[in-house]
Amino acid sequence: MSKKVMIVTGGSRGIGAEIATLAAADDYAVCISYVKNKTAADVVVAAIREAGGTAIAVAADMAVEADILRLFATVDKELGTVTALVNNAGILETQMRVDQMDVARMQRIFNTNIVGTFVCAREAVKRMSTKYGGTGGAIVNISSVAARAGGPGEYVDYAASKGAVDTMTIGLAKEVANEGIRVNAVRPGVIYTEIHASGGEPGRVDRVKASVPMQRGGEAREVAQAAIWLLSDQASYTTGSFLDVAGGR
Repeated sequence: MSKKVMIVTGGSRGIGAEIATLAAADDYAVCISYVKNKTAADVVVAAIREAGGTAIAVAADMAVEADILRLFATVDKELGTVTALVNNAGILETQMRVDQMDVARMQRIFNTNIVGTFVCAREAVKRMSTKYGGTGGAIVNISSVAARAGGPGEYVDYAASKGAVDTMTIGLAKEVANEGIRVNAVRPGVIYTEIHASGGEPGRVDRVKASVPMQRGGEAREVAQAAIWLLSDQASYTTGSFLDVAGGR
């Protein structure tokens, strides 16, 4: 059996760290990317290695093409050809209305959340596609239920970036469906992760959880398990699909 190799962008914490941990337990050799927090990334890698798994961490900003190219080249050299990609890295900024946003903010969010996701997918397809001599693979994009809700009064720009990821998921899935690659997305709802602090409200999940039909926020592991299933052979006939992990929201 060929070696399973996974790249998880933004894998040093939250959902990405859980995906990396579960993947390693499922015999993937895992590479996580991170932007600044090397300490957090090293903790995830060390935990995986202590459990007998294989993992490396690479500093790479998803808004910088050269960083992404270096990320994939490092994986080629140290782990082998990627067979699974999780586009998990994403950013949001302080909650505000659209009429308060400057272009620099929009570009930061779109460059990381949209362009970075596209570039990673491009590099993965070049390696996975049977058209290029690859043996196939699977891609999971971490989107958000915000893509449908719109993020009014908080972060319409972030929500719009995830809407773009959803459309890309559908289009890319159809494009590479007969080249051995499946492309799906997980749409988390309100999940207990650090991203809410980036928006200026660390306690946001507890504020909005009453509006969730299940009356609670989600855990990062619950999202990770959905992503792992979509990457697995159990989802062999599933592509261009979305799995909402949002408590009914």
